[in-house]
Amino acid sequence: MTITFTLDKEVPAGVDAVALGVCSDQLAATMAAHALDADYLAGRGFTAKLGQIAALPGAPVTLLVGLGSSTELDTNAFRRAGGALARATSRYTGIATRLLDTEAAPARRPAAAQALAEGMVLGSYRYTTYKSEAEAPTLSTVAVLGGGGARVKAALDLGARIGDAVAFARDLVNTPGGDLTPTALAQAAVDIAERENLQISVLDETAIAAAGLGGLLGVNRGSEQPARFIEISWAPPGAKRSLALVGKGITFDSGGLSLKTAAGMTTMKNDMGGAAAILGAMSAIAAVAPKCKVTGYIPTTDNMTGGDATRVGDVLRIRNGKTVEVLNTDAEGRLVLADALSLASEAAPDAIVDIATLTGAVVVALGAKVSGLMGSHPGWMAQISKAADHTGERLWQLPLVEDYRSEIDSDVADLKNIGKAGSAGTITAGLFLREFVADGIPWAHLDIAGTGWSDADDLDITKGGTGWGVRLFLELARAFRTPSRP
Repeated sequence: MTITFTLDKEVPAGVDAVALGVCSDQLAATMAAHALDADYLAGRGFTAKLGQIAALPGAPVTLLVGLGSSTELDTNAFRRAGGALARATSRYTGIATRLLDTEAAPARRPAAAQALAEGMVLGSYRYTTYKSEAEAPTLSTVAVLGGGGARVKAALDLGARIGDAVAFARDLVNTPGGDLTPTALAQAAVDIAERENLQISVLDETAIAAAGLGGLLGVNRGSEQPARFIEISWAPPGAKRSLALVGKGITFDSGGLSLKTAAGMTTMKNDMGGAAAILGAMSAIAAVAPKCKVTGYIPTTDNMTGGDATRVGDVLRIRNGKTVEVLNTDAEGRLVLADALSLASEAAPDAIVDIATLTGAVVVALGAKVSGLMGSHPGWMAQISKAADHTGERLWQLPLVEDYRSEIDSDVADLKNIGKAGSAGTITAGLFLREFVADGIPWAHLDIAGTGWSDADDLDITKGGTGWGVRLFLELARAFRTPSRP
């Protein structure tokens, strides 16, 4: 459900609760200023840590929302606190909040307002499509108190729009693979393009073969569902810069003949999380209105075990002419990305970033809270890291160690699709992808195998698909600058 945000000077009539933001190092002062019962709050263990909620009885209810220390108060804190507030008020209809009063600097209030709105939309997200008796949140209106003018109101509206875009990406990831087929994913992209007035082309299986997308065709061989290749663009008049987003769109990954375990398949409907991030971003890109051209390239298929599935040892020819020996059919994402990176390179964009639920090794290294970042251009990776800091999507840069490049040499083809077992799997995957980016184009790779899915609710994160990367791509496009060429 989309939440409507209003900007008000006073508490509107009929709201169910009024929320106050409290910093942990200002707790005593806040209680004194609002004549709050310190003993009552202490008895309930309220210390105003980030996301902590305490309810005081009354009509309307007073809610205290912890923001953590004032020295660490940033936009991410407002986003996370907004998620907690939405969860606590999900059964209400309308609330008012004074959380922005804790941001003393007027210049920073719009950014705080945007983050608050994002967090509240994300915290209220529920995936109930297949529930017989769904209990969806009823919260529909939030009155933000304290003023701030047109810039704050515009920021609230933009935050709600971006929150809806992340929710859309979560819906895509949470949809079972038997329903979200490659054809269905392509139709979702077409619907976005028509609604947002974007350019789009979708290649069917015949056009994919004609285009020489051997990686995508190879992965698709074991499937009853035809593959699709999606290209979707925001192209504002007079754009002088161009950004390419490449996303892995494996709608379900069984592992192919290198079959996953039963447990390993339970979340594999999320193997199109990279594609979802791009489509989520494109669904709101008109609201952000970047001045550069932004094009998403999405190869999509499922990876199944049909009678003519790609065999271990088969050799595939990628769009750019390089051949790949397939020694593990469960390392399929890099095969479809290779075609997409080759196509994106042919358009000669100013920079490319790809995003994929690619390797289990990145989960071992960084867990479920931090994505891996690799690339060929330090300045481009710095732009991505800055955007991620702004949106609260954490990254850690990993090196592309040249000493490991020989591990993907093949005896019978140009490359093989896996490196040495148990050794630097995330890095060798990055080195493999680099082979399909044209020389001189700044490129980066995001591995979201851990961050694209959550096993538990956590403030603005909900169990299931996270929509990781939607906010990052919108901010990256908004602030995009052409990286200097080597």
